[in-house]
Amino acid sequence: QVQLVESGGGLVQAGGSLRLSCAASGYSFSSYAMGWFRQAPGLEREFVVAISGSGRTTDYLESVKGRFTVSRDNAKNTVYLQMSSLKQEDTALYYCAARKIYDGVSKYAADYFYWGQGTQVTVSS
Repeated sequence: QVQLVESGGGLVQAGGSLRLSCAASGYSFSSYAMGWFRQAPGLEREFVVAISGSGRTTDYLESVKGRFTVSRDNAKNTVYLQMSSLKQEDTALYYCAARKIYDGVSKYAADYFYWGQGTQVTVSS
């Protein structure tokens, strides 16, 4: 049974940092590209970042470049999202997702097959 479990969300002041984790199980983690998406209340789900199965290729939403860093540890079946200089507009439910392709990255939610339940990130002023 495939599972993606996000953790690390919480309440943080603007300018602060959080590190999200997504632990995967039930499939060959290293063979899948991973993505992080987010959804704020009343808005559509938004691409944040993607990372290839090898970790060598990444793609970021423009507004998070320089503030967010994605990484993965294939030995631990985990992908991470280090978020720094957080802004109120980063407040959202953050999801990780898996795409059955090794070396590509995609910003389209429809390309991802497995999804986690999300972890809430709230940035206060």
